[in-house]
Amino acid sequence: MYAIVDIAGQQFKVEKGRRIFVNRLQGEKGDSLEFGKVLLTDNEGVVKVGTPYVEGANVKATIVDHVKADKVLVFKKKRRKGYQKLNGHRQCLTQILIEEIA
Repeated sequence: MYAIVDIAGQQFKVEKGRRIFVNRLQGEKGDSLEFGKVLLTDNEGVVKVGTPYVEGANVKATIVDHVKADKVLVFKKKRRKGYQKLNGHRQCLTQILIEEIA
């Protein structure tokens, strides 16, 4: 069984027992979360598509950890002007464990 869920403005395919990284969510380690914006569910070939969300479906998850992603380097340059700028960015993420799809 899997589901397509809208979490923090992004869509993720989730399955029970899977760990995923999402944009930083409110809460501490061990807190339980519930996501009600389920777009699609598939239960062994029985597919339900929501308009826009599947009624009565939700996904329960637990916060595993708050982490930062790998550094992304942003380099800007204007040729023949002597202008160069290098910036780095690390996105804040939350790792969650999918407990149940109901």
